[in-house]
Amino acid sequence: MEEEKTLDRREFTLAAAMAALSGVAITISACGGGSSPTASTPPPTPTPAPPAATSDKTAVIGSNHGHAGTITAAQLTAGGVLSLNIQGTASHPHTVDLTAADISSVAASQRVSKESSSDDGHSHSVTFN
Repeated sequence: MEEEKTLDRREFTLAAAMAALSGVAITISACGGGSSPTASTPPPTPTPAPPAATSDKTAVIGSNHGHAGTITAAQLTAGGVLSLNIQGTASHPHTVDLTAADISSVAASQRVSKESSSDDGHSHSVTFN
């Protein structure tokens, strides 16, 4: 038969403190260390591309008598040079020659004014935006 060991107050307090401290030590070692996953840094936000033209741009034509000119959203997005026919419902044609820089400016909602070709003895001022 084993003897029952009795703890005095000092031994009991020491045993309780050791038990409490051993729990804290386990908790600390479980939370730290190199094997736990680390917080990842989110990837940098990419620089957004310039917005594509979302709508057609219609010209304002000076001294107009049935002419109409529209640069489509697809033409604005594609860029490059453009020879735009502005005959519309008029009985004669006119064209407006736009450079790649002109198309870029119109796509960026900047004002571009050009003179049309001279047909039927006259030309027109054609303005976008």
